Amino acid sequence: MTRIDAWTHIFPPAYFARLQKVASAAGPLKRWMELTSLYDLDQRFRLMDVFEDYRQILTPSMPPIEDLAEGEAAVDLMRLMNDGLADLVDRFPERFPAFAGALSLLDPDAAVAEVERAAALGAIGFQICTHVRGDALDEPRFLPVFDAIAARGLAIWLHPVRGPLPDYANEQRSRYEIWWCFGWPYDSSVAMARLVFSGLFDRHPDLRIITHHMGAMIPYFEGRIEQGWGLEMGARTPPADAHLLPGPLKKKPQDYFRMFHADTALSGSTAATRLGLDYFGRDHVLFASDFPFDAEGGKYLVRETIRALDELALPPEVRRQIDQGNIEKLIGNAKRGPTRT
Repeated sequence: MTRIDAWTHIFPPAYFARLQKVASAAGPLKRWMELTSLYDLDQRFRLMDVFEDYRQILTPSMPPIEDLAEGEAAVDLMRLMNDGLADLVDRFPERFPAFAGALSLLDPDAAVAEVERAAALGAIGFQICTHVRGDALDEPRFLPVFDAIAARGLAIWLHPVRGPLPDYANEQRSRYEIWWCFGWPYDSSVAMARLVFSGLFDRHPDLRIITHHMGAMIPYFEGRIEQGWGLEMGARTPPADAHLLPGPLKKKPQDYFRMFHADTALSGSTAATRLGLDYFGRDHVLFASDFPFDAEGGKYLVRETIRALDELALPPEVRRQIDQGNIEKLIGNAKRGPTRT
């Protein structure tokens, strides 16, 4: 059975070389330098070969370009990443069937231009982080970027990003790495809600947005979504704050959340995988591991994700759809855009 891992991170060689010269990346790189499969292709291939007929969709690694540079420097990093991803797919198509490109939303006009350029290089979509230096994705200035992606039939890989922000107002920093374990899923859930209530899916009903870690908190809070945002929206908001409520939408809020796609990058939790599959449905769930972010350089996450899916004992046709079919459909849709010359 072919498995196409829909969300794996990488530093292409030229990008990684440039990154080591960026002062703002010095701290994070101390950890990532030890994760050799993030940038060493030989090590990556050895780990991939542990799993039979296993392939990877390439996506940019953190940190977000918006956190590394600005102005022309950010634009250069964005282009360098996409050139590197396209080159890897060109050189190793049997291992890397496609890539999702990078964007820097600090300059929306440059990001729109990069959507066109990277699509011509073969990008099937773009990884976008859940906020841009603290600015929400439903800010009007970002809308042209979503419009450009939707117009090309491309997809969005929605990636959480959150530093050690305090968990309580009277503290300065998050303790016990709570910011990572719970903060990242919270960031994803907030971004999903902001996109739903902004009316993005009414504007682009065919836009595919893949949410990392099986839609984060959304499947678990299905009941609260239907009650609080379906039956009781506005009941907790005083008239003076009515401007904070959403405008009219064509569907019920809970219907929009099921329009998202979700990946299986859940660190091997069988119960969470089952919950997410029940919520999003077989057509919207993609096999993904979040390779290579574990102590074994990615092997643990791939192995445990496969185990969790095995324990569900899904019908063969459903398993094939998750392992391969759904991402192949996304790749096929993207090929309606510009092709390489």
